Amino acid sequence: MRTFVKTVVLAVLLPGLGPVAHGQQGARPRSDQSGNLAPERAGDSQQSVPRVGPNPQGAPVETAPPNVPGFKPAFPGQTRAPAVQTKTAVQVTEVASGFKNPWAIAFLPDRRMLVTEKPGALYLVTPQGTKSPAVSGLPRVDARGQGGLLDVEVGPDYAQSGLIYWAYYEPREGGNGLTVARAKLVDGAKPRVENVQIIFRMQPTLESTLHAGGRLVFTPDGKLFVTLGERSVLEGRKQARDLKSHFGKIVRINPDGSVPQDNPFVKNAGARPEIWSLGHRNILSAALDGQKRLWIVEMGPRGGDELNRPEVGKDYGWPTIGYGEEYSGKPIHQSTQGPGMEQPVYYWDPVISPSGMTIYSGELFPEWKNNVFIGGLSSQALVRLVMKDDRVVGEERLLTDLHARIREVVQGPEGALYLLTDASNGKLLKLTPR
Repeated sequence: MRTFVKTVVLAVLLPGLGPVAHGQQGARPRSDQSGNLAPERAGDSQQSVPRVGPNPQGAPVETAPPNVPGFKPAFPGQTRAPAVQTKTAVQVTEVASGFKNPWAIAFLPDRRMLVTEKPGALYLVTPQGTKSPAVSGLPRVDARGQGGLLDVEVGPDYAQSGLIYWAYYEPREGGNGLTVARAKLVDGAKPRVENVQIIFRMQPTLESTLHAGGRLVFTPDGKLFVTLGERSVLEGRKQARDLKSHFGKIVRINPDGSVPQDNPFVKNAGARPEIWSLGHRNILSAALDGQKRLWIVEMGPRGGDELNRPEVGKDYGWPTIGYGEEYSGKPIHQSTQGPGMEQPVYYWDPVISPSGMTIYSGELFPEWKNNVFIGGLSSQALVRLVMKDDRVVGEERLLTDLHARIREVVQGPEGALYLLTDASNGKLLKLTPR
């Protein structure tokens, strides 16, 4: 165990300096988890080339040309919102380091954090940065590609039950799939979980190392949203709007895995009763807003990352409609709109490669109240969206000087933002006012 806290001042946020733009060269392929260039189906983030400089008043953060210039927004402000700039100087504190591709953070009631690592380890970390031994008792994970141990959440009844929940790629006969488990966390010098229960399994099982989603969000009434992907391969992609498959869906379950009877497709013969919404590509960002409504950001292909507010029973169109194209440059969609399919609230082309999300409600940064924060992988940024009436009215790219893939962003109990950088020596960072 060790304690390591390092503080730096985020100079690019000093008043008077323009925001830092971080665009992507649209023709580059996505990269694998290590950041190496790889074929399109080997990773979850495009390589990017940073461009630093002030933006003219009202100009968007993104200055690179779109991958699909023929696709136009369905309404004003649906993409490339005006650049905004945080006025408060921000201090970045390195709480801990040495994580191998960390993926998620969840706060315990005593302000310690659960931190997952993609290869399959879970740690308890104190606010001062002391890391426990790896929690024992977790099931084996398939950590190839985008797989592994992903999100973790503390049960809403943790004070009584001690239950924690986590999502992971489960190795199975005939392939793998996203699985959600829960267990009692037994604290101590050698922490462990006991009485592990599987509460959800993505079906059908498919051999793929990509696009299984993996974010978990509890609602105030105790329900659990699980975000899923469509496995990337064509066999999975074509199931994203098929109610007989979990691929490309958000599902809603009770904490024990049973199905809420007010789910939209419970009475549809042949439909998976857990389904809440459909037509998604790969959802790695999810959070509740101040009205306790679910928001998500999902990975697009080459162009077309989307911010959505998924509503019960609605179809978000993938792969029939969208704003991107294949990594080869070939078209995916004939149109960006279609009957019975929802438009994104906002989209990015080129992409940010989103992972991790929180909607700020704290008091440390009053100017950030109700703003959306998204971890950016290829964009190597913390993406800030200013919202008004459920529309994006401003965008900012923070922390670009760190040159780090941001995998996770959560709000801490004191109002600070906590981040994880996606690297073989991943870091746990804290953002506070200077």
